[in-house]
Amino acid sequence: MSSAINPGGNAGAVVDLTELNRSLRRPRSFVNFLFLGVTAVLTLSALLPLFSVIYMLVVRGMGRLSFSTFTMPSGELEGAFGNAIVGTLVIVVIATVISVPIGVMAAVFLAEIGPDTKLASAVRFAAKTLSGYPSILAGVVAYGVLVVVIGVSAISGAAALSLLMLPTIILTSEEAIRMVPARIREAAIGMGATRAQTVLRVMLPTALPGILTGVMLSVARAAGETAPLLFTASFNDYWPISGEGVSLNEPTASLAVFIYNYSRLATSAQREIAWGAALVLVALVLATNLIGQSLSRSTTR
Repeated sequence: MSSAINPGGNAGAVVDLTELNRSLRRPRSFVNFLFLGVTAVLTLSALLPLFSVIYMLVVRGMGRLSFSTFTMPSGELEGAFGNAIVGTLVIVVIATVISVPIGVMAAVFLAEIGPDTKLASAVRFAAKTLSGYPSILAGVVAYGVLVVVIGVSAISGAAALSLLMLPTIILTSEEAIRMVPARIREAAIGMGATRAQTVLRVMLPTALPGILTGVMLSVARAAGETAPLLFTASFNDYWPISGEGVSLNEPTASLAVFIYNYSRLATSAQREIAWGAALVLVALVLATNLIGQSLSRSTTR
């Protein structure tokens, strides 16, 4: 028994359901389903290492975490790394303060002021090149510029991380500003706003979710970097914050360097502590990425 559908009542738009069912057995449909299945299998195979790493971190690191782990410095309690967590936050916040204004101003120039100039082309090329910049070279640059002058410190580590954050902030902020509808810009100009007022009061607030997405993604990358901090911030067994304030001109602990140091130690207990710190670091990076993704989705709505 055959049946047909006449959508919208149009005489020429009749769909034969029996023909549709038979079409699923045609070679083209079979190849389509075959490639969909292969794609699904390959996707799961690519995700398997990620899930296996997360599983190992949870199994081996969860047992090392306790209240004292987060509240005590490593110099006062074996297995604690509260100072490394605070040090990571201090260094990343300073790096964000350095890189965000520079990156956003560069993006405004690329998107609004001189998008077609030779300088803009050079800046875009440099940003795209630096996005694949080896992180250890950022540490070497910061070492040659700052460490030899002011010594190993949180400021030197933050400067190294800011070099890694800048390309992401510049490229994502430029794209976010370009995505602002032209009618919004034209409406602001039509109401008598200057170019500076249009950028500061209209373009940047409208593009803010996209800019924040780039900032959060760059923060997630910076928080997990180890090599630059080995050259610039080194490590410290005690809090970077004391009764006298934040110690920015002294060696500062970070989770990445803590994991590196403890994973190389001889005893199995110390290596287990490194698993716990790695779990905390992955959780921080994952949370930052999720925030960035949520901001990205709000931008596209």
